[in-house]
Amino acid sequence: MMSEGGAVRISPDVQLLTTAAADLMVTVIQEAVAARGRADVTITGGSSPTTLYQLLATPAYLAQIAWGQVHIWFSDERCVPPDNALSNYKLANDNLLSKVPIPAAQVHRMRGEDPRDQAAEHYAEELRRSFGLEPVTNPTLLALPRMDFILLGLGPDGHVASLFPGNPVDDVEDRLVVGVEHHSGPDPLVDRISLTLPVLNAGAVVAFIVTSAGKAGITAKVLEDIPANPQDLLPSQRVKPTQGQLLWLLDMASAGELHM
Repeated sequence: MMSEGGAVRISPDVQLLTTAAADLMVTVIQEAVAARGRADVTITGGSSPTTLYQLLATPAYLAQIAWGQVHIWFSDERCVPPDNALSNYKLANDNLLSKVPIPAAQVHRMRGEDPRDQAAEHYAEELRRSFGLEPVTNPTLLALPRMDFILLGLGPDGHVASLFPGNPVDDVEDRLVVGVEHHSGPDPLVDRISLTLPVLNAGAVVAFIVTSAGKAGITAKVLEDIPANPQDLLPSQRVKPTQGQLLWLLDMASAGELHM
């Protein structure tokens, strides 16, 4: 199924959706490793990806992924220490990263314990170094990392990563990573660090994973209620890979208000 916002794949339930997402990740990782000897994967926090991380850590999937050739990146992080319950890194580590044989140096976490802007620049430098990118000299020619796979969740207000509706950082085009003030909107109200839209849109395969009836309304809005004025687009509606594939992986509950 296609929409203006990308290809939509609906699974009957969360279990089948999780399996479909895991199979997709395995395929992308295997193809990237075969093509260039490594796979760069961006993951996210939130409730929807947790069961996916748990499935990828099971023996059936462990055997299919060459974890020694995978680099893990994060779409965003909350400004908390890595052992804090709010940390996206902690969620991913508890459910996946600590259970697979990936070298520690290949898990690139955002330093949520540092001041947000400092942490953002540190992560941008880590991206530049790992991908062999030149520092910015001309903002209109920002060198972007090309992730093989980017996994994203959908916020209840249409935010993606830590790019919230109406926040000025949504429009940043001359940086890879930004510090985000988050004082209103969905809880928890803590500052964040986030990849920018240009980085998300540079991905080869970008996939939203959305579950539960509680996300049905915002899913339908994002996919079917496209504003005529680009300035009115929600951050999630602005995710449009420039030379990649955009997928929406939904269960029946989250797809419940779609009309397509």
